[in-house]
Amino acid sequence: MGQTIGTAAAVFAGTNVDDIVILTVLFLAARAKGVPRPWKIVVGQYAGIAALVAVSAVAALGLTVVPDRWVGLLGLVPFGLGVRGLLAKGDDERPVASGVLSIAGVTIANGADNISVYTPLFRTAGTAASLVMVAVFAVLVAFWCVAASWLGSHRKVIDLVERWGRWLVPVIFMVIGVVILAGVLFSE
Repeated sequence: MGQTIGTAAAVFAGTNVDDIVILTVLFLAARAKGVPRPWKIVVGQYAGIAALVAVSAVAALGLTVVPDRWVGLLGLVPFGLGVRGLLAKGDDERPVASGVLSIAGVTIANGADNISVYTPLFRTAGTAASLVMVAVFAVLVAFWCVAASWLGSHRKVIDLVERWGRWLVPVIFMVIGVVILAGVLFSE
């Protein structure tokens, strides 16, 4: 059991280290602009991770849900959200991801690595161990959200976002999208 928990924690950390950046940006936006609401960030992250786990579990059962070459196209989601954020009029500044669905979408789009790691892990671990891993993932999502909220609570970082967030947040989302898309283009 201890080994399963350790493996799950290591796998989660390895596949979600990039989510810390996204979550921190979202919590910074929440503090600087009041949107998205912190509860939406947490629920969106849980929904996105749950979707990634579900797709991985189905894929582990031997079903091909989405061809590998198409998974990376999910990078268009954060890229599109970033473009939308840059194109928003100055008086109509909306956050890049403000609702549960858009936050879940960014998490899913950024989760191709999760699917590629979770699928073989679930396939080889068996049902009981996979359920333990999913429970560990659920606990670590909470930890990730708390850590990102803490990182986004520093006054200097909040000031930076208040001053440059109109450009910074959308650009970060666009870069994440490009990285995801590049992973598909250069993996073949």
